[in-house]
Amino acid sequence: MTIEIDIARQELRLPDGKHYAVSTARNGLGELNGSFCTPRGRHIVRARIGAGQPLGAVFVRRRPTGEIWSPELHAKYPGRDWMLTRILWLSGCEVGKNRLGDVDTMRRMIYIHGAAESAEMGKPGSHGCVRMRNQDIAELFELVPLYAEVEIRG
Repeated sequence: MTIEIDIARQELRLPDGKHYAVSTARNGLGELNGSFCTPRGRHIVRARIGAGQPLGAVFVRRRPTGEIWSPELHAKYPGRDWMLTRILWLSGCEVGKNRLGDVDTMRRMIYIHGAAESAEMGKPGSHGCVRMRNQDIAELFELVPLYAEVEIRG
C-alpha cells in the first residue's frame, strides 16, 4: 500500500481511490530541520500512535494527555499546535534527502495527525506535519499498516 500526499491539491490518496483533504506546512516544502516545512519524497509509517483513543484526544510528545479537544480548551491554550486523535509518525527512506543528518523526517517529528476543528483543510497551515480532520485520521489509522509507504509530492 502506498499513500500519496499531493501538496498542490492538499490531498491524501489511497490506492483504492479514496481521498482526504489535508493541510500541510504553511512554510511550504522542505526537508531541513527547523524549517517548519513538509518534507518531500518516499517515507514509511514508522509508528502508529493512539489506537483506542477517542476522537479529539489530545497528544503532547506523542502521549495522550487525557484531555479531549474542545473550543474551551483551545481558547485556554492559544497558539498551540494541536495533535489530536491519532498519529502516524513518518520516517524518510531517501538518505540525504529525508533521512539522516539535518534532513531526517523522523527526527523532525513529522506526523500525519488529527487537528482542531478550527484548522482549515485544503490549504497549507501546519508547522510541517500533515493535518487531517479527526474522523478522517481515525478512519485512515484503521486502514494503514505499520511500514506502509507514504509518497509526498510537491
